[in-house]
Amino acid sequence: MGVSVSVGVIKFNYCIKKQQQDVMGFLAANKIEFEECDIAANEANRKWMRENVPEESRPATGNPLPPQIFNETKYCGNYEAFFDAREENAVYAFLGLTAPPGSKEAEAQAKKEAQQ
Repeated sequence: MGVSVSVGVIKFNYCIKKQQQDVMGFLAANKIEFEECDIAANEANRKWMRENVPEESRPATGNPLPPQIFNETKYCGNYEAFFDAREENAVYAFLGLTAPPGSKEAEAQAKKEAQQ
């Protein structure tokens, strides 16, 4: 099961470009398969992303900006949600994936289950 990351090439916005690189770099470093969906050059990708970001996750005005993260067609969240999950060692859960054995996230999940 791969993760589809909607990524637009937005050369004039350094902050968005840095966030995109941060997400893709983390996924690559952790050997999590992903697909980069360019929304700047592909109108179909841009339309799909905008239509599939849930209403409650959309900005008050304008369209959702990349990176928006999906696992196949399931919306995971935006960069801020990804960043929070990474800080909490919960990226695999955020992505809807099973954490690999021995990872900090798997150990935390096992500890949590043992306490219940």
